[in-house]
Amino acid sequence: MKPAARTTKKPSPVAGKDEAIDYKNLELLAKCLSSQGQIVSRRRTGLNSQRQRELKNAMKRARHMALLPFVA
Repeated sequence: MKPAARTTKKPSPVAGKDEAIDYKNLELLAKCLSSQGQIVSRRRTGLNSQRQRELKNAMKRARHMALLPFVA
């Protein structure tokens, strides 16, 4: 049997940076959306729980202000 192929994790667009997560930063928020318009999980973004909550609230605020789509 072949050993399982190892995949490398992509660097997170948010993790490790001191950049503030803000609803006006659409470039950053768009990187954390899946192709269906859903928020990507913590496992994929590499964020801690506090930063993930900030991301969630920024996404909701941007969607409410019609800066981001609810569904792609």
